[in-house]
Amino acid sequence: MGETFLLACTAFLVAIDPIGLVPIHIALTRAADPPRRRAIALKGVLVGGAVLLLFVLAGERALAVLGIGMPAFRIAGGLLLLAIAFEMVFERRGERRGGSAEHLAEEQHVQDVAVFPLAIPLIAGPAAITTAILQSGAQAGDLVGEALVVAAMLAVLALVAAILVASSALATLLGATLVNVLSRLLGMILAALAVQYVVDGCRAAFGL
Repeated sequence: MGETFLLACTAFLVAIDPIGLVPIHIALTRAADPPRRRAIALKGVLVGGAVLLLFVLAGERALAVLGIGMPAFRIAGGLLLLAIAFEMVFERRGERRGGSAEHLAEEQHVQDVAVFPLAIPLIAGPAAITTAILQSGAQAGDLVGEALVVAAMLAVLALVAAILVASSALATLLGATLVNVLSRLLGMILAALAVQYVVDGCRAAFGL
């Protein structure tokens, strides 16, 4: 059980990339006072967490309705995560996220960025949603295993909330260089997980 929890924690941690969200959150909320910035962070985590919880609990059932098997989704999801991992390693993900954040922050009609883009797609983005479905599907109806996946997801989201609430101080403490190094390291871990998803999916699909 401990291995399931640790694997799920690692997968959600690298998929959401909380350290990488720090400069983006600051850019999105640069015109807000500290209490407002904290409120946006907490609301974003709650909304993003609700979306991810929905996919953890009902993601595999939704795939079954569409006639998509878990092996096929593992292969497709692994390839998607691999693409995102490449973006993280080569800093394209940060540039894309940061560009969107700066653009939205400059628009005067954007009053509340907690739901979009903070919750969706920055927290509950393609990588995190794919991870939620894959981690839940890997438990194959095991209630204890699914509970551990949910617990791991909540633990990571709590960490995300704490980091975003302290984002201003954390960005100053870490500096841009360390943030980039950590983001690339998480990208390499995500790439390894993505390859494992593809390997597991191929084994299940072809009976290897």
